[in-house]
Amino acid sequence: MSENFHPPASQTEYVILLHGLGRTKRSMKTTETSLADHGYNVVNVDYPSTKHPIEYLADKILNDILKDYKRKTHSKIHFVTHSLGSIVIRYYLKHHNLSNLGRVVMLSPPNQGSELVDWLKNSFVFKKWSGPAAQQLSTRADGFLRRLGPVNFELGVITGEKPIDPLALFIIPGPHDGKVSVERAKVQGMSDFLVLPYSHTFIMRSPVVLDQVLHFLRHGAFKH
Repeated sequence: MSENFHPPASQTEYVILLHGLGRTKRSMKTTETSLADHGYNVVNVDYPSTKHPIEYLADKILNDILKDYKRKTHSKIHFVTHSLGSIVIRYYLKHHNLSNLGRVVMLSPPNQGSELVDWLKNSFVFKKWSGPAAQQLSTRADGFLRRLGPVNFELGVITGEKPIDPLALFIIPGPHDGKVSVERAKVQGMSDFLVLPYSHTFIMRSPVVLDQVLHFLRHGAFKH
């Protein structure tokens, strides 16, 4: 049997996908297809990431979406998130019980914020385009993200170190993916962490990344 063979997932396993800031569910289409091809029931969520603060996105929009899936107590509910979607699920799981929670994989999450947000937050154009949730992604020691605290669920984090945004080279210290530094993608309590040579914008389309996502959902660890 090929070492790349993956047996199909149980039909009682769901994966909820949450896209990043200013994106739509189309950005997660490659992820959706990959997971569906491996037997998962995939729910690719479209949510208004630039219209509301993170609390509203989690408490109202995501909570309403998950109501039906929370009733499927015999099923496992996994999450794969990109960028802002990672913070939405962190907030949700801190404030809501999900008894059938499976595993979570975050792609390029700003778990400790982004210096790019610090630099742009007072810009009228940035505020108008990105909305209130983006303002919550600062690196401030007394900011929103610090108050979320550590995670207490099975979490794998994959982040990149191949930026394509030249502006970020002068703003974000150390290795980064163009939006978030490698260090700021980390969060206390995570189960595993992986850095791959991809950019923030396109990390969720890489076959290498998606293979690692599948491995974590099945085994609770990445292939190192």
